[in-house]
Amino acid sequence: MAPEFYDFDIPVTRIGTNSIKWDCAAEFLGAPDLIPLWVADMDFRAPDCITEAVRHVAEHGIFGYAGIPDSYYDALRDWMRRRHGWEIEQDWVVYTPGVVAAVSLLVQTFSAPGDEIILQTPAYHPFFNAVKGNRRCVLENPFRISEGRFLMDLDDLAGKIGPRTKMLLLCSPQNPGGRVWSRAELVAIGNLCLESGILVVSDEIHSDLVYPPARHQPFAAISTTFRDNAITCTGVSKTFNLPGLQVSNIMIPDKRRRERFQRTLRNCGLGGPNVVGIAATEAAYRGGADWLEAVLRYLGDNIAHVTEFIAARLPEIKVMVPEGTYLIWLDCRGLPLAPEDIHRFMLHQAGVGLQDGAVFGGPEVGFERLNAACARALLTTALERLEKAVAGLRDTG
Repeated sequence: MAPEFYDFDIPVTRIGTNSIKWDCAAEFLGAPDLIPLWVADMDFRAPDCITEAVRHVAEHGIFGYAGIPDSYYDALRDWMRRRHGWEIEQDWVVYTPGVVAAVSLLVQTFSAPGDEIILQTPAYHPFFNAVKGNRRCVLENPFRISEGRFLMDLDDLAGKIGPRTKMLLLCSPQNPGGRVWSRAELVAIGNLCLESGILVVSDEIHSDLVYPPARHQPFAAISTTFRDNAITCTGVSKTFNLPGLQVSNIMIPDKRRRERFQRTLRNCGLGGPNVVGIAATEAAYRGGADWLEAVLRYLGDNIAHVTEFIAARLPEIKVMVPEGTYLIWLDCRGLPLAPEDIHRFMLHQAGVGLQDGAVFGGPEVGFERLNAACARALLTTALERLEKAVAGLRDTG
């Protein structure tokens, strides 16, 4: 199907589908009647090629133990070659039930209790639990902000690295700020990690969601030395909105590290894949490119809509315009509120369910993360709710 036939303005009702984003918003966020723009999934139907693949498995009617066919790896390798210029080998790929689970297991495998794991903050919030929940220590390396975008602070990091610093959890593209790291930035952080004996675990789950002129650079594709010191976490969950199928592909070129990680998986009883997820993933990589191009255009327009609306009508809020992802980092500290009261204001006065920036770490509160992957009409309604609530603040101020 050609891209122009996809209509993402058509609303899809998700209430009553056990959606965390919609059905559980009041429970998790503590406020009723919210427009939920928090959990990082999209309100768009997957492309038909995926639905057909899932239907084919369902109609067969047997959901027994399954392996991963060579055709799956061929589709993955072709996707990486075409979209990212990265030649991967089938042997590198390790299936896991999601990137978050993989990161936690990688922390267990390649560090020991008490070791330090670097998080560049604000950082994807489940990373904190992957470190602390495994009795490792978070070593925070806060980003600098320059001209409205995050920059790595390598001087800060170099001054903090110690003998127990074992791993960097790199988020590329970055969540929540949407930075798409340049090759030069990745080379700088990669060299520092090599010099310090630090393993780089690169979460590249958003790598397909990048807006021109930005271009994703796979960290492990920069050089053979980086490749051998890197583990790359990928999957279709963000690209094609399939997180509920729990499939991810972890690239581990170094054989010894790969075998150690596979041993961890076996010891945890994690081996066989999700038969529906494998079919859906292969279908996505084979037939989903047109849909992805269409959704990227729509998401880009949504991001521009949020940016323009806030600039014109909510000047108290500053937008960090993302180069990738569908997530927008909002600096709300210009509102006439104490920073610690901003999230409650969003929920209870504005009726908009954003993600509290405090969960992403870093020294500041007063930030919110907005998910723009929804129909534009719903996004506009949420922004208008926020505008009305902020107008009330101005009137009482």
